[in-house]
Amino acid sequence: MELVNAIGRRKEAVARVYLTEGTGKVTINHKDINEYFPIDILRVVVLQPLTSLNLVNNYDINANLDGGGFKGQAEALRLGITRAIIKLFPEHKSALRAQGFVTRDPRVVERKKPGRPGARKRFQFSKR
Repeated sequence: MELVNAIGRRKEAVARVYLTEGTGKVTINHKDINEYFPIDILRVVVLQPLTSLNLVNNYDINANLDGGGFKGQAEALRLGITRAIIKLFPEHKSALRAQGFVTRDPRVVERKKPGRPGARKRFQFSKR
C-alpha cells in the first residue's frame, strides 16, 4: 500500500493530504467528510479531482486542515488531493490542469494600511 502526501493552500487555509489505496473513505481532522463539511457543494468541490478521473472509490484520503474559512479549506483540500494524484499518476496532470485544479489561487486579503479604517477605505472627508 503506497502512501502519497501533498500540501494544498488557499487564502489562509492549509491542507496536508495523505492518499492511500482503499475504499474511498475521506477523513478530515479525524472526522468524516460529511461531518466536517455539512454543505453538499463543499463536498463536491473537495472530490472534484477524484470524480473527474473516476478514482473516488479507489483511494482513502486522510487530511489535516488548518486556518481559513470553510470555503478556503475546501479549495485547499482540492488542491492537495490534485497534487497527490499527480504524484501517483503524472499522466493525469494535463487533464487536471485543463479543469483548473492544478493552479494555486494566489488571491489573499490585502493588508490594512496605517491611518485608514481598512485596506482601501478612507475616513469620511469633511470640508469644514
